[in-house]
Amino acid sequence: MKILITGICGFVGSTLAQFWLEAESGLKVYGLDNFSRPGSEQSRIRLVKLGVQLFHGDIRLASDFATLPAVDWVIDAAANPSVLAGIKDFSSSRQLVEHNLIGTVNILEYCKRSNAGFILLSTSRVYSINQLAKVPVEQQDEAFHLIADKPLPSGLSKAGVSESFSTDPPISLYGSTKLASEILALEYGETFDNPVWINRCGVLAGAGQFGRADQGIFAYWINSWLRKRPLTYIGFGGKGYQVRDCLHPRDLLPVLRKQTATGSSQSPKIINLGGGLRNAISLAQLSSWCCERFGPHKVQGKLKNRPFDIPWMVMDTRLAGKLWDWQPQISLEDIFEEIAGHAEQNPNWLEISA
Repeated sequence: MKILITGICGFVGSTLAQFWLEAESGLKVYGLDNFSRPGSEQSRIRLVKLGVQLFHGDIRLASDFATLPAVDWVIDAAANPSVLAGIKDFSSSRQLVEHNLIGTVNILEYCKRSNAGFILLSTSRVYSINQLAKVPVEQQDEAFHLIADKPLPSGLSKAGVSESFSTDPPISLYGSTKLASEILALEYGETFDNPVWINRCGVLAGAGQFGRADQGIFAYWINSWLRKRPLTYIGFGGKGYQVRDCLHPRDLLPVLRKQTATGSSQSPKIINLGGGLRNAISLAQLSSWCCERFGPHKVQGKLKNRPFDIPWMVMDTRLAGKLWDWQPQISLEDIFEEIAGHAEQNPNWLEISA
C-alpha cells in the first residue's frame, strides 16, 4: 500500500509515519510539507532515515500536487491547528481559510485524479461554542466536572461530547474551516466514489510536539514548567480548572489501519477519536503533576477569557469503540512522562519548536 501524509513534518504526521512503517511491512510512505514550522527540519531528518520520500510543497497550491506519485490513500495532517488562528494579532484569516479549506480542495482533487481514498484528521472544535459554553459544570479537585443532576444539551452525556452534538456557529474560523472540509470531503467521496473517513480528534500530545500554548498546550506547559518559564491560567477565574482530554497520535494508528483496509463499506463516516474521560485533565491538575515531577513553580492567573474558550471538552468515543473496537491505550501518565523525558533531553525545545 502507498500512502501520502500531508503535513508530514508536523508532530502528528511524523508520528503516524514512524509508527505505521514500524507496524506494517511493504508500506510505502510519501510526505508533503512546506517545512514552514519551526522544528520541521528535525522531523525531516528522522523521516528520511526511515525511508519516507518527502516532497516540498504547499497544499494551498494546486500546482504542487501535479508531480506527486499516485497513492492508495491520503492522510491529511496538514492544518493550522489553533482555535485562535485567523484572529487579529494571531494570524491572517485569509491564510487560515486558504490553508485549512482551499488546501483540502486541492488534496481532494488530487485524490480524484489518483483514485485515492481520503482520511481527514479533523477536530473537536467543530462543535458549537455557544452550546459548550452553557455546559453545566462545577469545580471539584482542581477541575471542572459536569453537574450530574442538571439537564445536558443533546449529544452530551457523562461520557462526553458525541458526534451528534451541535455544530451550529460560532465554532471559530478554525473550526468552521475544518467543518467545511468535512462536508466537502464527504461530497467528493460520494460524487467520485472514493472512500472517505472523517476522524474528529481531541487534544493530541506526546514527545516531540511543537511547544506552543495555542497548539501543543501539554508539551508547552511541561517544557515551560521544567525551565521555570512564566505560565498563566487564562479565564474562568484564573484557576486553571478548564478540562480537556488528551490522546497520543500513536493511538490513532489502529483505526487508520482498519479504515485503509476496509475502504468505504462501513458507516457512519464521522467518528470522535479522543482521550475520553480516562485521559481528561485540567491545567491545574497538570500543574500538580509537574510540581511533583519537577518541583514547585508559580503560575499566574488572568480572569478574562480568550475568544472561543470553553470550560470542559471531553470526547465521547463510544462510537469508535462500536465501529472499530477502539479505545485509547496510552495513559495520561505515560504521555506526560514521555513529554517530560523529551523535555529533559532537549533543553532548547521551546526555542526550536515555538
